[in-house]
Amino acid sequence: MTNDLNLRRARGNDDGEGSLQTRANTLVKAADHGTPLELNNITIRYGGGKGGADAVSVVEGFDLTLHAGEMHCVAGRSGSGKTSILTVGAGLTLPTSGRVLWEGESLESMGDDEIADRRRALIGYVDQGGALIDGMSALENVLLPAVPDGEVDQRRDMAKDLLDLVGLGRRMRHRPAQLSGGERQRVAIARALILGTRVLVVDEPTASLDRASANRIISILKDTTSDGIAVLVASHDHELVRLSDTLTELI
Repeated sequence: MTNDLNLRRARGNDDGEGSLQTRANTLVKAADHGTPLELNNITIRYGGGKGGADAVSVVEGFDLTLHAGEMHCVAGRSGSGKTSILTVGAGLTLPTSGRVLWEGESLESMGDDEIADRRRALIGYVDQGGALIDGMSALENVLLPAVPDGEVDQRRDMAKDLLDLVGLGRRMRHRPAQLSGGERQRVAIARALILGTRVLVVDEPTASLDRASANRIISILKDTTSDGIAVLVASHDHELVRLSDTLTELI
């Protein structure tokens, strides 16, 4: 259930005009739309169907307009629907009803292949824990999204720059087992940015981290917004909630 408190605290210039280039040389494309992600009247239910059990409503009538260069936090207790909202916004699952718009275009008008292609170009998703491939170095993990397009060599310098940006330039050859939880989370964020992401979607990025590591992650997320990237994050971390530009609380 949602308590729709889409609280607007601060917003910079969101006209989306001009060419953007991040400090990490991620070459963020000039935004085609000032609101790269919109969720209109989203309802998410699970269960029901042939078994006769009633469907369980997790989210009802959720609305969100996410502007370029803005961080929005979806806060609430465990089980309140935070992750469900993130996966719907990222196009990984479909809502029971309502509309998801990427740069003004509804996913309803797209087939599965087009959704997948648009997601790769638009959205970087970091799940809770930021899962990495154990047998690969930090650099190789960051480069994984470039493999399907055959762009590993072209994006190698970019991946190194991103690891520098998240403070792991000296540890790019380390494997996940050699990194702390906070370092693994930073690698996952760098990986999500490698394709020139316009929307970074991050699920509970500080949940299992100590305060110092959590603050480092929050600082990185805020820095990405200064590069014109929109950030949608689910968290109950009070510091992350405080520093977000806008907030929705779920009950």
